[in-house]
Amino acid sequence: MSVPIDPAPFRGVLPLPISALKAAFPVLKNPANRKKAVMLSYEQFRFAFANAVDEAEAHRLYDAQPVPGAGVPLFQAAFANFNPRSQASVDSRAADRGPMLIISGEKDHTVPHAIAHASFKKQQRNAATTEFVEMPGRGHSLVIDSGWHDVAATVFDFIDSNWPA
Repeated sequence: MSVPIDPAPFRGVLPLPISALKAAFPVLKNPANRKKAVMLSYEQFRFAFANAVDEAEAHRLYDAQPVPGAGVPLFQAAFANFNPRSQASVDSRAADRGPMLIISGEKDHTVPHAIAHASFKKQQRNAATTEFVEMPGRGHSLVIDSGWHDVAATVFDFIDSNWPA
């Protein structure tokens, strides 16, 4: 059983909305960042992670849980469709894959609906249960902001309904 939350695009996931490019740009703008973690400014963090919470919570999240942009996975995801040996590839038809729930934030700029739903469509090729839930009014900070309990409840409901009898 797996629950990707705001999953990064993998090889074969083609949509690339402008908001995703803008969110990743602080890291991707410089190839030297490939093996670095780039600390986001508050404004960059606000756009990429905390766009769906109020200003006070955004500041609290930035101060308490800063999220440096990790170069390696961002570069891998950005170039997955250009690299035939990409590490950002997924065998969506793997026979041993269990049930999967993909969770996305409705207002997510970093992994917008187009990317998360394209990932879901690819994973639907698998015979195992594959579900998609878009959390209304939520951004990329799904698991660190004050609404995290809604995400946890969604995950527990999925596990409960897909746990072997």
